[in-house]
Parts: sequence; structure tokens; C-alpha cells
Amino acid sequence: MQYNTTKCIDENQDNKTLKDMTKSGKQRPWREKKIDNVSYADILEILKIKKAFNVKQCGNVLEFKPTDEGYLKLHKTWFCKSKLCPVCNWRRAMKNSYQAQKVIEEVVKEKPTARWLFLTLSTKNAIEGDHLEQSLKHMSKAFNKLKMYTKVKKNLVGFLRSTEVTVNKNDGSYNQHMHVLLCVENAYFRKKENYITQTEWVDLWKKALQVDYRPVANIKAIKPNQKGDKDIQAAIKETSKYSVKSSDFLTDDDERNQEIVNDLEKGLYRKRMLSYGGLLKQKGSVAKSEKI
Repeated sequence: MQYNTTKCIDENQDNKTLKDMTKSGKQRPWREKKIDNVSYADILEILKIKKAFNVKQCGNVLEFKPTDEGYLKLHKTWFCKSKLCPVCNWRRAMKNSYQAQKVIEEVVKEKPTARWLFLTLSTKNAIEGDHLEQSLKHMSKAFNKLKMYTKVKKNLVGFLRSTEVTVNKNDGSYNQHMHVLLCVENAYFRKKENYITQTEWVDLWKKALQVDYRPVANIKAIKPNQKGDKDIQAAIKETSKYSVKSSDFLTDDDERNQEIVNDLEKGLYRKRMLSYGGLLKQKGSVAKSEKI
């Protein structure tokens, strides 16, 4: 594998290998992610998917600039932005988490008494790429219905929704599910007619999906107003993480890896994996221009 190591733009640059460190002193895993990126690109080449060459060029050269605070910041590079690229997924997850934190801080300032919920929605597993593609479309339309139901809409301030796809190790099927961080009016908990029970959430999700079984709809209340609160941080991490883990398609089974990548490329094509709504969408512009 040929890989151009990172370089620092600095008059005093020496020949030492550059280590990109976080503010907390942890080394960022550029090399590990790039190795996985090349493995993913090789699979694309075998499948004769055109973007294979572009994927392999992703993050080949990284240019850093020293900041006034004494640490290095990524200055220039090129990312392929493929939904399955390990490098892009890692960077995207960091960016999404940072932006979500900023957005939530702004929402809390404007709506300090609002309450927060973490909702997980799922449906039956998909079998192959075309089925996954249709299932993801169906889930997205169903969520749009769900948030417009009277009992949901009347107290909904805004939301952050992400979609994740995992591979079932037992039967090879695909589990598509959504993580939704909901901001609701304080009256959601104070008035009985506003509160939606766990059973009601399942009923509403079943209605939105128009299915004849009881799908997964798990709801949990969280408190973002406490400094360092673990619940809100966990919720942000869950909604901002990789939409697909590279460990699901970079295994010891080359033939199966190719099948999974082929299915996921079909299923995720032109799908929006993360979106904001309501007040969270309005506040989203605060963080979008900031780079990490």
C-alpha cells in the first residue's frame, strides 16, 4: 500500500513522523482508517464500481497548520465522501457530534425548560440491496408521518435524526434503524393528555409504517441541562456515529464482504443519513461553518 504521510506546514518542519493529537493528548487514527479505506477501495475495484479510484485517493495527503494554542489543525486534504469510506465516516462522525453539541447548546439557551427524549425506531430486517433501498425510503416517509401526528407535533420543538444500518452476523440480513433526539415542550410531561407512553409510541410507529406487526419504538427521557450529563452525551454520540461500521464489511470472508458492499452501495445511494428539524434545524447554521 502506498500512503503519503501527513505533513505540517511550518518553517521549522523537520523529518520526524507527524502525530496528529487531540487536545486531550490522544493520537488520531489516520493510519488505521486509511488502511481500511484502501481495503474498501479494493472491494469496489473487484465489483467494478467506478468510484473505486477516487475512494483510494481519499486523504492521501494531509496538510496541517500549527495553531496559536500550540496544536496542529488539519488545513488541507481531499475526502471522497463515500458513505462507506472508513476515513470519511470517522471524520463525519466527529463533525456531526461537534455540530450537534453546538446546536443543542443554542436550543437550550432559547428553550431552557424544554425536555429531551431519545427515540429509537426500527423495522424488519432487509434481505439484500434492493430491499434495503426500499426499506430505507419507507422508513424515511414513515418518520415524516410520525412527526406530524397530532400528539407528537403539538409538543415537538425540534429533532435530530440519524439512520444506521448494521449487518446481522447470523443470517446476513440488514437492520435499518433510526436514532432520534427529540426536543419537546415542558408540557409533554406536565399534562397527561400530552404524554406519549412507550406503548403509544409503538402504536404510532406501526401506524406510520403501515405494517401488520409491532415494530421497535423505544423511548427514553434525558436531561441535557446538567453539565457533563452522561445521558445527553451518549445520545449525541449515538445519533452522530457511523451510519455503517466498516467492521461489518471488512471481515475475513472476502466473498461475503463483496456482497455486503454491493448491497450497501445500492441501499444507501442518495440517502440522507442525518437530518435536523424544527428549532434544531434553525440553530444548525451556527455550527455548520465551523471546521474541525
